[in-house]
Amino acid sequence: MTVSEDDRAVVAEQLGRAPRGMRAVAARCPSGHPAVVQTSPRLEDGTPFPTLYYLTCPRLNSFVSRLEGAGLMKEMTDRLAEDEQLALRYRRAHESYLAERDAIEPLGTQVTAGGMPNRVKCLHVHVAHALAVGPGVNPFGDEALELLAQWWPSGECASKVND
Repeated sequence: MTVSEDDRAVVAEQLGRAPRGMRAVAARCPSGHPAVVQTSPRLEDGTPFPTLYYLTCPRLNSFVSRLEGAGLMKEMTDRLAEDEQLALRYRRAHESYLAERDAIEPLGTQVTAGGMPNRVKCLHVHVAHALAVGPGVNPFGDEALELLAQWWPSGECASKVND
């Protein structure tokens, strides 16, 4: 896969550092900037990197951090113990994530990202996953995006390097 130099430069600006292991732009903000990148299962130096989808949009990152700060991850994790159907959908999201990552390069581990499949550890991962693969796969990513719908996607989220 190739990533344009413009996209690579925008992601570097968004992150405040050069992106590592970037394979593709998996989702874009309404303004056209990268919002989610797909990363290689191993970084350039061979270090395993199980996070396949990485949220780069600074505006969306800020909104997701607010949800985390409000305790949403604990509430979501608690619901996993109470709702068998939700737990099953979340396990399927984990299995889908793992299969997609392993199709690129198996890491020999069942660890995916964001606490899947037993807890919600990083809501940013779930939002990135939901944006990359679309609705109906990651229930907590979908839920977080619904909670953020009045704020995102809208507006200019980042400036392009060449603007």
